[in-house]
Amino acid sequence: MQYLLLIYQDEKLDANMSKAEQDAWMGEWFAYDKLIREAGISAAGDALHPTSTATTVRSQAGKIITTHGPFAETKEQLGGYYVLNCKDLDEAILWASKCPGARSGSLELRPIVDFSQGG
Repeated sequence: MQYLLLIYQDEKLDANMSKAEQDAWMGEWFAYDKLIREAGISAAGDALHPTSTATTVRSQAGKIITTHGPFAETKEQLGGYYVLNCKDLDEAILWASKCPGARSGSLELRPIVDFSQGG
């Protein structure tokens, strides 16, 4: 089964880190990425640019409405994701608990619907 691991944290964390702290933090992320890829758990994953680069899109009464920036103001922002291939939720939780983002923010696991299996 596939699970989407959404990684939320305060974007201001990086701004308050020294170069050495940022390098160490990124080293943890690269190590986690390597770990889940070598284990065959990761199907995909990417970091996202800051929310200041986001564009919110709506369609109302036939008009396309765009807003620059995120839809909602929150303490934590979506910063990246992984798609995990796990046998069940317990295994997905185990792999998520190893993610560096679990210590600095919050992680959301969501099962991905497989429509080829009847939804």
